Amino acid sequence: MRSLLSGLIDGWLSAPPPRERVAWLGQWRYAHRGLHGADAVENSPAAFALAIEAGLGIECDIQRSADKRAMVFHDWELDRLTGEKGAVGARSAAELETIALTDSEDRIATLDAVLEQVAGRVPLLIEIKSKREKRVGPVCLAVRRALEGYTGLHAVMSFDPRIPRWFARQSPRTLRGLVVSEEGKKGFKGAWERHAALRHARPDFLACDIRDLPSRFAAAQRRRGLPVLSWTVRSPELRERAAEHADAPIAEGEGLS
Repeated sequence: MRSLLSGLIDGWLSAPPPRERVAWLGQWRYAHRGLHGADAVENSPAAFALAIEAGLGIECDIQRSADKRAMVFHDWELDRLTGEKGAVGARSAAELETIALTDSEDRIATLDAVLEQVAGRVPLLIEIKSKREKRVGPVCLAVRRALEGYTGLHAVMSFDPRIPRWFARQSPRTLRGLVVSEEGKKGFKGAWERHAALRHARPDFLACDIRDLPSRFAAAQRRRGLPVLSWTVRSPELRERAAEHADAPIAEGEGLS
């Protein structure tokens, strides 16, 4: 009875998208942060070029620069992936574009540059980073501005339900997803939080942690019409799990072989 009631509330507050709107999501495999490894750094133009050459969709990450531009970079700090230190958000886009990625000739790219590089040849999943104490409007607006006029297949997604909610209100034609992890949240409280996030976000799809699959929550949402992608698939065994319990993998390394 509880599951039935929860499903009815989910359907009322977070209606599934039209099937034709989201059908392409399950037709691709996605290279997590591009096809990176020995030959290319994550989230780099080289990693994206390799993914395009391999016929893979691309997942990338977004931070916002000090001058309100969408930058393709995973971490909040520059330290791990460059020779610089400090917050990404403290530098202008022009400054960030001069910073080389570690052991690479590539530099940090703007989302505009990546969109120009991809040019609709493969789909793009854009994960937007956020912090609970910060407003999400500025980074969402930076992404929306970069996407203006882009006609290739693309979607935005985030762990933060405020971000898909922002796109639902401010850019409803943009496909939007909620990234979900159940780690440390397996009980009633965790289930309640997942459903609350879903109802607030109103996503068109979910991107679920492969470690959680099979998942009652993911399966219920998939049954009612939300595609489920799964991250990060890093082995053949996890690839098989994703094939059984999700619509498409976001993968890297042996998860793509």
